[in-house]
Amino acid sequence: MPKVSVIPAKPMQVIKGLPKGTKKRVCAYCRVSTDTEEQLTSYETQVTYYENYIKSKPEYEFAGIFADEGITATNTKRRNEFKRMIDAGLAGQFDMIITKSISRFARNTLDCLKYVRLLKDKGIGVYFEKENIDTLDSKGEVLLTILSSLAQDESRNISENSRWGIVRRFQQGKIRVNHTRFLGYDKDENGELIINEEQAKVVRRIYNEFLSGKGIRSIGKGLQKDNILTGAGGRKWYDSTVQKILRNEKYSGDALLQKTITTDFLTHKRVKNKGEVQQYYVEDSHPAIIPKEIFQRVREEIKRRASLAGYSEKTKSRYSNKYAFSGKIICGNCGSKCTRKRWGPGEKYRKYVWLCANHIDNGVKACSMKAVSEEKLKAAFVRSINKIIENKETFLKTMMDNINRVLESETNSDDVRAVNERLEELKEQMMNLVRLDVRKGLDHEIYDEEYGRLEEEIKQLKAKKQRFDNVEVIRKNGIEKVKEIENILRGRQNTIKEFDEELFGQMVKEVKVVSLVEVDICYKNGAVVKGYGGSWSLWSRYKKYY
Repeated sequence: MPKVSVIPAKPMQVIKGLPKGTKKRVCAYCRVSTDTEEQLTSYETQVTYYENYIKSKPEYEFAGIFADEGITATNTKRRNEFKRMIDAGLAGQFDMIITKSISRFARNTLDCLKYVRLLKDKGIGVYFEKENIDTLDSKGEVLLTILSSLAQDESRNISENSRWGIVRRFQQGKIRVNHTRFLGYDKDENGELIINEEQAKVVRRIYNEFLSGKGIRSIGKGLQKDNILTGAGGRKWYDSTVQKILRNEKYSGDALLQKTITTDFLTHKRVKNKGEVQQYYVEDSHPAIIPKEIFQRVREEIKRRASLAGYSEKTKSRYSNKYAFSGKIICGNCGSKCTRKRWGPGEKYRKYVWLCANHIDNGVKACSMKAVSEEKLKAAFVRSINKIIENKETFLKTMMDNINRVLESETNSDDVRAVNERLEELKEQMMNLVRLDVRKGLDHEIYDEEYGRLEEEIKQLKAKKQRFDNVEVIRKNGIEKVKEIENILRGRQNTIKEFDEELFGQMVKEVKVVSLVEVDICYKNGAVVKGYGGSWSLWSRYKKYY
């Protein structure tokens, strides 16, 4: 039988070529998950405890404390002290790490095993007090794998509990906004959003310039030229930055909650919520910078620009009104948008015209409309707006009368009252039918037939009532637009001498080119000024732009 001799394991110091009596260099890692006062006290207690503990051991040499405060630990991306500790260990600055538990060190199996093995390859052990595991021990890795998995499950539970708390706050209408990158707002001592007036001026400027006809890129260039900083403090205004401000409902005082969702509790990856989970819309949740009616007008203008010919779903966000007439010149022959073209050789003979896009793409057979001079279109606007300025009182009164007349022809108060009364009657009949069925047990066929009849009539009346409600909304929108035009005209006593790009953007919805000598200028309040050469007249009708 062969003779077996046992050769004792050598201490790590000897393996590393150090004298046998060399002390083991030991550091500690501490972490707390939140930045509350209670947890920060726990953090300070941990730091003090480990420093005293290591220094009290004669076989240990104190190698420092690495501590992260107020940081979650489902991964290591934001744990700067943890990363610094790993780098120090790989550089040979200590021999052992002491930490409270696996969940303090790492909360997912992948990270935990990755760093433990990385350190172990360098002869550095990690001692977990709570679990009594030394990773340099032969049994350490098996236990570590099991306990790390348990820690990962604990992390999942914490993540789910946190999400539940967030959703509960959403349901109660409590919003969470990172105001440090939110242009226009600060937070008060209670954590409530308050308006930052200096930044709010920038937000209002963006909305006003967009509604006056400027494109997103043009707005951004103007802000950059004036050295105005973004919400994040940057000097570069990207198209996407301006676009997000124009689309953000929070500027109107409302808040859409749960726009994004976390798909992985370990990586914290967030994606756009496309309906996977509920969203919550909270009205008047905080002070508004932009009135709701202005915000709604901006949304409508965004849709209008997105619908322009030649701009797809992918590129519509980059649409920019480079020219005053962009998107507003309509071919009266086929209804297509018109495109700006440069005609003539050299600077001396060069001029700009607007051509039907259908004519350009498909030729004269598709549309025979001729090119229209840009200068003539500008002159047409000057003549039409001057006619309005000269007769503004009559113009505004006529438009208000037209709105009321057109909409009142679609409904009246007697109709609305009759519908509401009949709906109440039908609801009462349905309740009586249900009560009768519960008490006496009606024949199923009779019950279903009668219930279906009542349900169908209620459905039809509700649809009719909805149309009445829509008419009232249209009326309010129309009156609001007339008031906006009134405010613009009140400040103008004299006629204009030349084309005013800003005034055109504020007033005009579109220009329909009927022929080379006939154009219809459709204003945003629904008025149409029809021109034949030098003769102009106001159509006494209201067009419902909604």
